[in-house]
Amino acid sequence: MVSNVDYTSPSAQFSFDLNNNTLFKKDNQNFINLLGINQLNTLENVSLLDIYLSKNNVVEPHYHQNAAELVYCISGAATVSILNPYTKKIKNYPIKPGQVANVPQGWWHYEEATVNDTHLLAIFDAPTPEVILGSDIIKLTPANIMAKTYCMDEKEWKKAISPITPGTYIGPPKNCTKRTKTTSNQYADQYMNYYNTPRYNIPTYYWYPYQHALPYYY
Repeated sequence: MVSNVDYTSPSAQFSFDLNNNTLFKKDNQNFINLLGINQLNTLENVSLLDIYLSKNNVVEPHYHQNAAELVYCISGAATVSILNPYTKKIKNYPIKPGQVANVPQGWWHYEEATVNDTHLLAIFDAPTPEVILGSDIIKLTPANIMAKTYCMDEKEWKKAISPITPGTYIGPPKNCTKRTKTTSNQYADQYMNYYNTPRYNIPTYYWYPYQHALPYYY
């Protein structure tokens, strides 16, 4: 493998403190730190997210269009849920310290902490992981298109998604008062039976990387 990094350059960086680069913070128990080539310029095809979660908090549904993701549990416990685009089924993979779950590039997935003080490391095979968030898809797709495409009432759709904020990252939001007892498996039973018979391949859409240019990410 040929490297394009000049390791003799005075500007070459070989260490970095992730605590100085928080991607998203909900509160002191739920936040994500990022390390990519913009933070450590000697990185090549590797980057990571340092994820901290308390019980029942969820890294929102999303996918990475430029990288696979290996989720390693450092402490606590979490369930990594993945939509397999070939079987059209969601599979839930519980992980505890020392265990991993692998998410192939472009696959829809989410992570939920099942105990407090959960610490996950998400490792990517790209110098900067790119992401398309579920909250962005929902909020940035015009309501009239969603209503027309799925035969819904546009006003009801707007009302249903009004609490959602683009760039949610970790949910539920701090101001959320509603809680549900429905589990990930129940959601899968209710909503994924439709996909038991493969009908199409999920396309890959290109969006923006974690270094967001949109103001609501700051």
